[in-house]
Amino acid sequence: AVELMESGGGSVQAGGSLTLSCAASGHTSYLRCMAWFRQAPGKDREGVAAIDSDGDTKYAESLKGRFIVSQDNDKNTLALQMNNLKPEDTAMYYCAADLAECPLAAISMDYWGKGALVTISS
Repeated sequence: AVELMESGGGSVQAGGSLTLSCAASGHTSYLRCMAWFRQAPGKDREGVAAIDSDGDTKYAESLKGRFIVSQDNDKNTLALQMNNLKPEDTAMYYCAADLAECPLAAISMDYWGKGALVTISS
């Protein structure tokens, strides 16, 4: 099994930046993909960014250029740098991992963290 724990959530003003981290533990060597998702109140969970075991990244089209996903060399820590934040970025952000593929589809992910709340004020 794999455990994921997010950190770095908080409140910032619009235009600011925030970096989230996700620490993975357990059988992490089997992971094919790590990703970030978010869920705003009253909305569906949506994919934000993902990185696969080859280091290839993918992003939600609407977030390209503002969000950057990265992974440390041992691939046990995932980060999401968020820049020029907007009030509509307010959401619970979840770290997720998959054993077989690297979609930005919540239904496909095998493991989930409990989430980190990000609040952007105008």
